Amino acid sequence: MKKLCTLFILAFLLPLQAFAVEQWEEGKHYTVLDKPATEKPEIREYFSFWCPACFGVEPLIAQIKEKMPEDVSFNKVHVNFMRFTTPEIQDAATRAMVIARAVKQEDKLNAAIFNAIHRQRTSITGLDDLRSIFIANGVDAAEFDKLAASFGVNSMLKKNNMQINDYRNYINGVPNFIVNGKYQAQFTRNMTTDDIINLLVWLSQQP
Repeated sequence: MKKLCTLFILAFLLPLQAFAVEQWEEGKHYTVLDKPATEKPEIREYFSFWCPACFGVEPLIAQIKEKMPEDVSFNKVHVNFMRFTTPEIQDAATRAMVIARAVKQEDKLNAAIFNAIHRQRTSITGLDDLRSIFIANGVDAAEFDKLAASFGVNSMLKKNNMQINDYRNYINGVPNFIVNGKYQAQFTRNMTTDDIINLLVWLSQQP
């Protein structure tokens, strides 16, 4: 009887495992890029603060972070090639993002920048405008100025822009998700929010 129960359970589980593998199809739900895999699992979002769609998916980003495995990191890469504003102003926003990362308030301060642009319709003309947003959200002015000119922030800014250059041939628009350095997620119209999250999490577990 015990053996029959075991066989029954296996018969039930195997189709589910097959479904998990077959649900996501290369060429339809993701593309394998000609890039080396990252050393550790990583979901990377290429985005722009000026992009309405990027602003729209922010609640989804929070859900992805909640559901991804503990060994997976989530990293934002702010692009500087959108036509909403100049590359210099976009680089200033990238600098602000990495300052937010340095003070360990990235989610809160990113949300403040998004809200300033898309809800409050604030005109961002340079780093001073972003500085004002940060100060209004509790960041010390002197600390902002110190970090803005620091070696650490300059290094993180260069790393951000290197990640843009390395994948520029694959990134024609944002938001865009690259997983483990070699999988580019593709979302179809009939996919639900849960589908998108499950696809990204599944890709993060691929070698």
